[in-house]
Amino acid sequence: MTNHKIVVAIDGHSSCGKSTIAKAVAARFGYIFIDSGAMYRAVTLFALRKQLISEGLVKVQELIDLLPTIQIDFRYNAEKQKSDTFLNGENVEDEIRQLPVSQNVSPVAAIAEVRAAMVRLQQEMGKDKGIVMDGRDIGTVVFPDAELKLFVTASAEIRAQRRFDELTAKGETVSYEEILQNVQERDHIDSTREASPLRKADDALVLDNSYLTREEQLDWVIEKVKERLGW
Repeated sequence: MTNHKIVVAIDGHSSCGKSTIAKAVAARFGYIFIDSGAMYRAVTLFALRKQLISEGLVKVQELIDLLPTIQIDFRYNAEKQKSDTFLNGENVEDEIRQLPVSQNVSPVAAIAEVRAAMVRLQQEMGKDKGIVMDGRDIGTVVFPDAELKLFVTASAEIRAQRRFDELTAKGETVSYEEILQNVQERDHIDSTREASPLRKADDALVLDNSYLTREEQLDWVIEKVKERLGW
């Protein structure tokens, strides 16, 4: 058994359970989990609060000018046994998961200057390795030399149903059709944007979890990590 640490980069479509897998893998190996999607969601929440988004259109230059005032960090929540997202010192973990942020995060994440700022922060977080990060461009842009790259996917309908179930379980009143449309729109924006579009890294392993349980997915990923570690 070796003692060296690796970087695990997990990319894929929205609502694929990437974060769930990443958190579980990080916990299993004692690694740090960095939720890159939460970082873009936090920037989106900041923009919404500053009224920089109207009817899906972002006031790009105004947001770029304010990027230096945005501070994002993760703090471990012992009660929930997970990390919460903090925006300028405020715990925004619950608010960034709500539909207004979901509906606007893709155009914000498509802004090259926003991505550059987040990538710099992510690379700083991961310089000592021993991390698991999920997102859209982790294996292609943020950590192109990651020892293990995964690309997670599932059908849009299954992803929408999972998101619908998750939100209704929290007591929110949502429409499956609206969520499906949001998933499809995000796929299109993520895959066609100019800055770091979503694509599978050439050396990434594909995990289609359409019909896999969480346990089956996790077992598969853990085996891949062990292989890279030489266990």
